[in-house]
Amino acid sequence: MLNWLEKRNFDIDVLCLQELKQPEDKFPFQQLEEVGYQVAVFAQPQYNGVAVCSKYDLEKVIKGFGDEYWDEQKRFLECQLNGITVINVYVPHGESPDSKKYEYKLQWYRYFLEYLQANHDPSEPLVVVGDLNVTRQDLDVHAPELLQGSIATLPAEREALENLMEWGLFDTYRHLYPQEPGYTWWNYIGGAIWKNEGMRIDYILATAPLLNRLQDIEVDLWPRRRRKPTPSDHAPLMADFSPGVT
Repeated sequence: MLNWLEKRNFDIDVLCLQELKQPEDKFPFQQLEEVGYQVAVFAQPQYNGVAVCSKYDLEKVIKGFGDEYWDEQKRFLECQLNGITVINVYVPHGESPDSKKYEYKLQWYRYFLEYLQANHDPSEPLVVVGDLNVTRQDLDVHAPELLQGSIATLPAEREALENLMEWGLFDTYRHLYPQEPGYTWWNYIGGAIWKNEGMRIDYILATAPLLNRLQDIEVDLWPRRRRKPTPSDHAPLMADFSPGVT
């Protein structure tokens, strides 16, 4: 992470991380603070975990939904910064369509939608970012016929994501690139990254006030293509929003 930020000359104003898989006291707060970031982390050992690193003041930080059951897994972090609400999420994977983890995933989406409905309004400048573990359509999958029926392509998952977006969120990547695959995840097996055999499961979803300020969005392939240290199976998704009052 720090190597990537240095390579980019620390030009990322707000960095959202998912699947930390470590307790909060193991997170590199000091290194990030030394290069100008304020940091909020909601994490647990071995599993899950989310973080927001911001060059803007973190005006408000909400760790979790505020519900004991749904916060047992550390998957939700909300921050207010520079007049914008940033919600960073790591959505459950779901394991397999006949598993309890899959039903938990669908329930998690429903609970998240209820949270937005109760606590926010789509007229606010708000973004939902993170690993949503769902492809919206077949364009987001390198081999939709081959992978039909597998996790991240199932109709109920896609419906859950669309229901969330109908609250008032827009897919920023698809807004600018309606026909580009824009994959953000590749399996480690078989050199998938070099064959571009991936999926688009990471998103930056924005309400209308922020969509109007969207300048560009891209997937940075360098961190995924590097050999050492072993890269994440995801690549960073980066959006550029123009400054100004929303």
